[in-house]
Amino acid sequence: MIRSVEISDVRVNYENTFLEEYRVCYMVPSRADQVLNIIEKTVNAWYPIIGPWRGRILADTVRRLRPRRVLEVGTLVGYSAILMAKELDSDAEIITLEIDRDEAELAEENIRRARVKPTVRVLVGDALEIIPILEGYFDLVFLDAVKNEYYDYLRLVEAKLYKGSVVVADNAEAYAYSMKRYLDYVRYSGRYESRLVSADGDGMEISTKL
Repeated sequence: MIRSVEISDVRVNYENTFLEEYRVCYMVPSRADQVLNIIEKTVNAWYPIIGPWRGRILADTVRRLRPRRVLEVGTLVGYSAILMAKELDSDAEIITLEIDRDEAELAEENIRRARVKPTVRVLVGDALEIIPILEGYFDLVFLDAVKNEYYDYLRLVEAKLYKGSVVVADNAEAYAYSMKRYLDYVRYSGRYESRLVSADGDGMEISTKL
């Protein structure tokens, strides 16, 4: 069963505009930053969120690319979805896939609390079953789920990528062996321009579709 939840932006009014200007002027953390900070402080050290260091690489990629449509495979508690969403405007959409219903529900709550601007849809189910039935194209794909399935995720979504779309794969150093088929494909197939960016004892493979 696939369940879709849309998180809409809060209606902008005079009070919200004033608070945003105050936040920018006085460097008050946004709601999204507050939620991210809470997640970082409360999750177990072995809980596989992307974390602030590799998260910075992902955020920089989103900020540079300004994608209108994003696909994330592996929502977990919503950390990386919020991280990406806070860099985007209300005309963007993030579709994030999570196989575990309890994690998906926690992610939905975290996303609501973050009050991000884009529409974020959390779909519950197996990514290998959901990706083939997704409609439309994606400017950015972020992979952070079962490592030895990265290749399968990519091949399923590949026809839904533009020339210039970017695929970011987490844990490309720590799980390089499990990701070997994926890494060999993006590095040597001739279909992508790909590079490894190291951070926090691990790395992210960032691949641009040619």
